[in-house]
Amino acid sequence: MIIVDAHEDLAWNARSFGRDYTRSAHETRQREEGTEIPRLNGRCMLGLPEWLAGRVAVIFATVFVMPARHARSAMERTYRTPDEAYAEGMAQLDYYERLTETQPRFRWIRSRRDLEAVLETWREPLPEPDPRCIGIVCLMEGADPIRRPEEVEVWYERGVRIIGPAWSATRYAGGTGEPGPLTDEGRRLLKVMQDFPLILDLSHMAERSFFEALERYERPVIASHSNPQALVPGDRQLSDAMIRALAERDGVIGVVLSNRMLKKGWTRGDPKEAVTVWDVVRAIDYICQRVGDARHVGIGSDFDGGFGAEETPAEFDTVADLPKIADALRQAGFAEADVEAVMGGNWLRILRHGLE
Repeated sequence: MIIVDAHEDLAWNARSFGRDYTRSAHETRQREEGTEIPRLNGRCMLGLPEWLAGRVAVIFATVFVMPARHARSAMERTYRTPDEAYAEGMAQLDYYERLTETQPRFRWIRSRRDLEAVLETWREPLPEPDPRCIGIVCLMEGADPIRRPEEVEVWYERGVRIIGPAWSATRYAGGTGEPGPLTDEGRRLLKVMQDFPLILDLSHMAERSFFEALERYERPVIASHSNPQALVPGDRQLSDAMIRALAERDGVIGVVLSNRMLKKGWTRGDPKEAVTVWDVVRAIDYICQRVGDARHVGIGSDFDGGFGAEETPAEFDTVADLPKIADALRQAGFAEADVEAVMGGNWLRILRHGLE
């Protein structure tokens, strides 16, 4: 079994905080002791040794630029204008290019052929030396780096394969904490996106923009990192109606491993141990129960996405612990085929359908 994690903010962390993801997460923690970084982004959970140990073969790695109105520190990469968002987004793509060109363990996935080549390196039994590679699928989280819809082609040619129009509100759509519909530019964005083999990410979209985008967009759709609203209320989560609508389009929802999104009332500073892997299973099972199968849920950990190890369930210290979800699903009575689907197979189906 291999694992696909549908949301990790690698480039933003590397450029904002200098995190080197070719190192171990534990080494990064040691390097950051006594700095402002753990307060801002938590204790690092990601690193090459941990991805390999956790059998994480594919990552949806983001291009994410924070709107200046949400900045917490001068360290964070932010934007005030479309040109600033564009420049930082392109710099993050440069980061992924350098990573995949200089580090043989990382490969950029732009096509189905690239995907299968990465998966082939994980075939058992593994020969010596260890051939395993981490595949990077580039996901734009918040579309403001696209200065005008016609620029989608530029980003596609640079390697972006998934676009989420919103984080907070953008010029294209209402988003988390800033509700609203698709804008006229947002409708044009979706129209242009359909000319390319791009996947639409509905995470962070406000309810009105979510449903309109789902109706308008005909290519594959996902919610890369979203949890059920019924378990933790708030507009960051998905209502039952949103979950069902996405499943009707054969989409997949990535469950986030943030304690604040797994247990109602948990806040930063509460005991880590108050949330466990069984809360993760509860969120996964809730989605399965709403849609009637295990075909529409996966993992979108969002590790290092504004929180760290101290804000994840008790059993999780780094990304190497993701297989514990599979163990818990088995204990909960999930069939092995469903466990494999949740841990990676559902995302692979989306990629095989959405990539060319």
